[in-house]
Amino acid sequence: MEEVDEIWHAGDIGSFDVIGWFPEGKIHRIITGNIDDHSIRERFPEELVFEVGGLRVLMLHIGGNPARYAKGVKARIREVKAGLFVCGHSHICRVEYDRGLECLYMNPGAIGMQGFHQVRTMLKFSIIEGKPTDLRVIELGKKRMPSSN
Repeated sequence: MEEVDEIWHAGDIGSFDVIGWFPEGKIHRIITGNIDDHSIRERFPEELVFEVGGLRVLMLHIGGNPARYAKGVKARIREVKAGLFVCGHSHICRVEYDRGLECLYMNPGAIGMQGFHQVRTMLKFSIIEGKPTDLRVIELGKKRMPSSN
């Protein structure tokens, strides 16, 4: 894995094994998703609001997208004054600037083998002077289908 300062996970952890793959010594920002069981929900929150590099970030698993946010998301983005909104759930990689909210929307897609996505994706970016920069979509290959033996 390339060097990074922080690892963010936008929910649907599925198993504590996933967290075990994260390198130690890094900041981990992790929220739960709708597939996560009680033990995972006890350890990680449903939402995170934090600031990094001068940028206010809101993370929620079910967020919709700028064309159609999930119920209450638009109000929450405004309430916390987020400049970056990160969500998961759809497993579809998408990045879009919402001019109305003055907020960058990011869904990294999914790196796992479950869900409707065909290609496993994640996002890598820097935050400099309160702005996300150097954004890259990293494709991790096609999802392997389980064998039917």
